[in-house]
Amino acid sequence: MQTFTANEAKTRFGEFIDLAQSEPVRVTRRDRVVGVMVSERDYEAMRAFYANRLQHRLDQTAAAANLSAEQVDQLLADES
Repeated sequence: MQTFTANEAKTRFGEFIDLAQSEPVRVTRRDRVVGVMVSERDYEAMRAFYANRLQHRLDQTAAAANLSAEQVDQLLADES
């Protein structure tokens, strides 16, 4: 994974976003990682992975608590 300082990312933005299409690119400020730029494809894959993981955990928890799908929906809709 390549690393750009925040200033390099700003001044070489075109190169920065082109590189991020093929691999994640770390951004640092004052020698600390402050972010990582990824392609939209990678971002969407990560979102799908974590959404699937969350759904699986929710299903496991509901089953362990003997909750129906309707009860889970009701709990999730409760804004109190």
